Amino acid sequence: MKKLIALMLTGCMVATIAGCAAAPAPAAPAAESAAEEEAAPAEEAAPAEGLIKVGVVNNPPSESGYREANVNDFINVFTADNGYDAKFFYSIKNDEQLSAARQFITDGIDYLLISAAETTGWDAVLKDAQDAGISVFLFDRMIDCDPELFEAAVVSDMAQEGETAVNWLLSLDLPEYNVIHIQGAMGSDAQLGRTGALDAQFESGKMNKVVQQTATWDEAEAKKIVESVINSKEPFNVIYAENDGMAKGAVAALDEAGITHGVDKDVVVMGFDCNKWALRELLAGNWNYDGQCSPFQAQVISDMIQTLESGGTIEGLNDAKQIISVEKGFDAREITEEDIATYGLGE
Repeated sequence: MKKLIALMLTGCMVATIAGCAAAPAPAAPAAESAAEEEAAPAEEAAPAEGLIKVGVVNNPPSESGYREANVNDFINVFTADNGYDAKFFYSIKNDEQLSAARQFITDGIDYLLISAAETTGWDAVLKDAQDAGISVFLFDRMIDCDPELFEAAVVSDMAQEGETAVNWLLSLDLPEYNVIHIQGAMGSDAQLGRTGALDAQFESGKMNKVVQQTATWDEAEAKKIVESVINSKEPFNVIYAENDGMAKGAVAALDEAGITHGVDKDVVVMGFDCNKWALRELLAGNWNYDGQCSPFQAQVISDMIQTLESGGTIEGLNDAKQIISVEKGFDAREITEEDIATYGLGE
């Protein structure tokens, strides 16, 4: 057990509600361009005496409004004022994340926090961390590994997010379901979970897969996918996009083609993450559904770290060593301004 720091902070558990460098250097601000953030290195600062050393491996804030909120949450919680010497690394590439994690281990951090770009390939790095006496916490996304290799995971139930969305879609009882499915980054926990329930409908024959293609969370790529379907003249009446940004790109293609969308219109539009601007599209009737995904895991992990530092035992985990964020889906026919203010991300 690592030594107890002089200043102990006690936080409230929060369970609220989808340039490459191997070594960490200055953290990229949330407003940087996607190109700059794709493998944004971490901040280098002289270690402060008595602070808990934390390495955070995450996806870049440019990925989505959700990710920007998630990145900012960790930056705001893991501060020197709160007792931490934290370094951050951002990339959407699994190999770059793995390299950064190895460097953090070499640097002698106390805790390694990971939101993995992909669910696989992490076993060796996690074993290295364990051998070095470094405690690992997963956040936002699970990793396919032995649970003995991490302390705890604070995550969304991505499979349940998909089930909730697909069950809502089935509740519409449409005469037919011709679906454009725009996927997130392949192999990520969010993509696998949000895809699974829809795949089950395709396999059962209840829904028809017009196209199923990844846009890697990118709005412009999503627009191209929908434009291609429109140009093919193949009929469709549902767009299931695995994040809000891709749904926005899809809708731009519909608007340019003069195809109506939203409540009681030609195309049902579905997104995930619950950015405020997306929820406003629901309120206006332009979209139909948005699935919630909570980005706020940092304080929960900080509280668990403080528990370990004080010699305590982490409690409240399920059998998979997880704390699951409580989340819901929003229907355009029922959403309110209060919902947007309470659950929406960003502005």
